[in-house]
Amino acid sequence: MDFNNGEILYFNKPLHWTSFDVVNRVRRVLCRHLDQKKLKVGHAGTLDPLATGVMILCTGKATKRIEELQYGVKEYVATLALGATTPSFDLEHPVDQTYPTEHITRALVEEKIAAFKGEIWQVPPVYSAVKVDGKRAFDYARKGEEVELKAKLLVIDEIEVLNFADNLLTIRVVCSKGTYIRALARDIGLALGSGAHLTALQRTRIAEVTLAQCMDVNEFIQQLQDQAKTEEA
Repeated sequence: MDFNNGEILYFNKPLHWTSFDVVNRVRRVLCRHLDQKKLKVGHAGTLDPLATGVMILCTGKATKRIEELQYGVKEYVATLALGATTPSFDLEHPVDQTYPTEHITRALVEEKIAAFKGEIWQVPPVYSAVKVDGKRAFDYARKGEEVELKAKLLVIDEIEVLNFADNLLTIRVVCSKGTYIRALARDIGLALGSGAHLTALQRTRIAEVTLAQCMDVNEFIQQLQDQAKTEEA
């Protein structure tokens, strides 16, 4: 592989790692492998620390393709806990409010989920990297300051219920760039006359790149180390 000229790598982002953690780790290992101080490495599409799944990294001259790759359709599998919300609409923060769920049936879930297919207006979560007056929204949120975020027009190509039991709802979503699945969880909870937050999120596809094509970060590092030992021998 010619990492300086440009390579496109597919990884399965580990749980609790930030997207920058993946980029930083891969860059550091590649620089050591290539015996050089600098190397351009970037990613196409941020994943929250509590999300896992497909993450595309570009090295060297291939970083010019990041914007192009970011526009690929994304597919996610998300699990929502109904009847409770958190400030970030995932497990990063504790539950701040509970809601009734006795009225929620499978039929109601199917009906409300179907209404999200097509063009939707979505307000990003306050705990997000959206910029407001030069600062990230989460900077305001962490200081307890209120911030008004504007709704964005997005497209949900596909949305379906995979499982619903004991107030846990698992859905598959195919959507456009910029869709916040945490915000979708919030809006689904509201549509059901209750509340909701994510308990698990996995990105299963970006454009034609699927999980089956993705490498484990640590396995990739091990392969580079094994290659270096073979070359030395």
